Amino acid sequence: MRALPVRVDAVLVQALIAAALSFAHLHDLASAAGQDGWKAWAYPVSVDLLMVAAWRRLRSGEAKAAGWCWFLVALVASLGANVATAGLLDLENVPAWLRIVVAGWPAVAFLGGTLLAHGAPKTPRAMADTEPPSRVSDSAPQPPAIEVEPPVTVADLPSVEAGSAPPSPAAVPPALVALARKVADEHHARTGTPIDTSTLRARLGVPMPLAEAIAAQLT
Repeated sequence: MRALPVRVDAVLVQALIAAALSFAHLHDLASAAGQDGWKAWAYPVSVDLLMVAAWRRLRSGEAKAAGWCWFLVALVASLGANVATAGLLDLENVPAWLRIVVAGWPAVAFLGGTLLAHGAPKTPRAMADTEPPSRVSDSAPQPPAIEVEPPVTVADLPSVEAGSAPPSPAAVPPALVALARKVADEHHARTGTPIDTSTLRARLGVPMPLAEAIAAQLT
């Protein structure tokens, strides 16, 4: 079988070399500051993990200020160890302030790693505000359409032709008949003749069909 070609990334190789050298310098500095055995090896791991956590926070795009802050802290610790072990510091006689810094580094790294890895998550309200409103599904049931009949206008009503049949006698109110009878009696007493329909309509102020129905009940 044909072997697949292996691509070597020069930047990755350079990063591995730099990490290995920095790892060794941090180990030597921690060992010179009184941290022997496995504790000296834990210091470079702690610095690298803090740097990785800060880099991940920067890549996420959230709380960049905190990410840059802890990234610079880890970078200063790594560069400080490289410079200190380059011959500028007597590793046989480490100053007291450096011993204090090395001894307090685990607490600082724990605080930074906790803040970077376990930041405050977004609240459901903030997530709801950032998310666009969801569109209403087309498959949602729609209410049934109600057919509304158009209102009846005056033009749609059947027209009443002039001279149509008068209302039935039962439709005339008795009080109106009594009033008409009184008016007819007064007219007969004054003129000596029965009252006609036109005069009755004028005296009562009613339509002609209703006057005819009243006159029919007076006879």
